[in-house]
Amino acid sequence: MSMSQGQGRNRHGLIRSPQNLAAGLSLLFLAGLALWLTRDLPQGRLSAMGPGMLPDWLAYGVGLCGLALLAAAFLKDGEPLEAWSLRGPFFVVLAILAFAVTIRPFSLGPVNLPGLGMIVAGPLAIVIGGYAAPEARFRQLLVLALGLTPFCMVLFGDLLNLPIPIFPQSLAGLLPDTWSQKTILRGLAAILVAAAVLVHLSGGRRKTGPIDVATQPEEV
Repeated sequence: MSMSQGQGRNRHGLIRSPQNLAAGLSLLFLAGLALWLTRDLPQGRLSAMGPGMLPDWLAYGVGLCGLALLAAAFLKDGEPLEAWSLRGPFFVVLAILAFAVTIRPFSLGPVNLPGLGMIVAGPLAIVIGGYAAPEARFRQLLVLALGLTPFCMVLFGDLLNLPIPIFPQSLAGLLPDTWSQKTILRGLAAILVAAAVLVHLSGGRRKTGPIDVATQPEEV
């Protein structure tokens, strides 16, 4: 055990695990932010869930995890705070805000954004949130976004029948009237999956040059 680890354990002050304290406060903040952003969404019932039920219950779960970490911070010895950057929390919060202001029409003073639906808000939030990891690469995030979004579209809009905006309503006016909302949803989901496969295949394989045997370590 290193000296820093030894110093981080067996604390006898009021806060016995500063790392758990910071994590608990962060989760409580995220839960509160999610509940505030979804406050206008109808809850519905279990038999007919509204668009606000799932994100609200997820927010309650995140909040309970935050409370558990807070309790552990005062009851159990843990690690001290380490040096950390604001990169992760910044991009996660930015992704949540981007999703909230693009999935439905949003107005704030002179700013007016049209509702773009999940087909735009989903990939946007996934790509932005992915940059919370320092090793994130745009093409990999794009493949993930184009592959995960149609799954969410079919799950929430088709199978669960949740009234979540899937695509811009202006798009529906450009398509034949005989096409139903679910037909359009399934067609767009198939297009996104095809796009994910094309982007993935367009990356190609890494070029591997010949191995220089002169630089190989000597055998013992």
